[in-house]
Amino acid sequence: MRYVVIMAGGSGTRLWPLSRQGRPKQLLEIFQGRSLLRLAFERLDGLVDAEHILVCTGRAYAADVAMQLPELAPGNILGEPEGRDSLGAVAWSAAEIARRDPEGVVAMVTADQIIEPVEEFQRSLTTAFEVAESRPQSLVTLGVVPTSAHTGYGYLHRAAPIDGFPGVCEVAEFREKPARDVAEEYLASGEYWWNAGMFVWRAATLLDQLDRLEPEVAATVRAIAAEPDRLDELFPTLKRISVDYALMEPASRGATGAQVVSVGLAIAWRDVGGYLSLAETLAHDEHGNAVEGRSVTMDTSGCVLVNTTGRDHVLATIGLTDTLVVATPTATLAARLEDAERVKQLVDEVRTRAGAEFA
Repeated sequence: MRYVVIMAGGSGTRLWPLSRQGRPKQLLEIFQGRSLLRLAFERLDGLVDAEHILVCTGRAYAADVAMQLPELAPGNILGEPEGRDSLGAVAWSAAEIARRDPEGVVAMVTADQIIEPVEEFQRSLTTAFEVAESRPQSLVTLGVVPTSAHTGYGYLHRAAPIDGFPGVCEVAEFREKPARDVAEEYLASGEYWWNAGMFVWRAATLLDQLDRLEPEVAATVRAIAAEPDRLDELFPTLKRISVDYALMEPASRGATGAQVVSVGLAIAWRDVGGYLSLAETLAHDEHGNAVEGRSVTMDTSGCVLVNTTGRDHVLATIGLTDTLVVATPTATLAARLEDAERVKQLVDEVRTRAGAEFA
C-alpha cells in the first residue's frame, strides 16, 4: 500500500515572534485561515486515504496537529520527544510503516512549503510512487525545476534519464546552497533542480540502506516500532543528522548500491522559511507593502507588516521603507528587511535577556 508521512517538526525561529516554541510556523493559520500543515494535508486529497497519512511532529505539538487534522487517527500522529534532525523523523516513520505493512511504500513530504498547482504536485508524487514500486532499490527524491538562480536552496545535479519514466533521472550528486554566480551557472546549464527535501521509497528499502550506513539508527527505530513504550528511552539516543548527509548523498556516490533518482516538479514552490518568503504569500497593497492583519500606513512602501493581535489592535506606520514590523500579543519585532534573516540570532538574545517564555 501507499503511505504518506508529513514531516511537521521544527520550531521555525526565523519567523519569530509569529512562530514560537509552543506554536511553530507549520501550525500558524495565516494562509487564508489555514496552516501550512493543513495545506500539506489537503494536497494529498485523492492520492491516499487518510488512514494511510501520518504526521511526524514534536510531541509538544501533537494536540494542535490533532485539532487541525481531525481526519487522522490518534495513532497516526508520531510525536518526537525531542528533535533529532530529519533522519530521526524519516527513520522512525519508515520503521513504523514497515511494522504495519512490510511491503509499504512511503512518501516523505514537508509541511513548510506553498506548492501550486496541486495537480502537478500530485502527478509528480504519483510518478515517484510508481518508480519506487517498480524499482525496489530506488531512493526517489523530488526536484523542483528552478525558475531563478536561487541561493537559498540546495541543488540536485541531474544525470541519465530513467527508461520508461519521462521526467525522471538519476542524481549524480547533491550540491549545497551556492553562491550567486554558481547558482546562475546551475540555472543556465539546465542540469540542476532545487532539492525539495521530499522523498519516496519502500519502507523496507530505507531501513536496509540504514543498516549499511547508520546501523545504530536502524536498530534503534526498529526497537521503537516493536516496543513503543521505549520511545522516550530510545529516541533521544538517535544520531542527530539530516537524511541528506546520512543517506542520500552517500547513496548517490554509490556507497550502498541503491540508485538515487529524482522526479521533476514543474511547480511554483515557496519554502516558507523566513519573512521574505512569507511576504510572497501575503496580499500586497498599492504601495508594495505585504500586509497581514489590521494596519494603517502613511508614506510607507516596500514593507512587510504583520499584525496577529486581533481586531482590537491596529499596526500603524509613518514614513517607513523596506521595513519588517510584526506585532503579536506578547512580542513585537521591527527590523530592516535586509536583516530579516538575522531573526534566528535575535531569538537567542530574547531567550537570554527577556526570558524563555518570549522565545
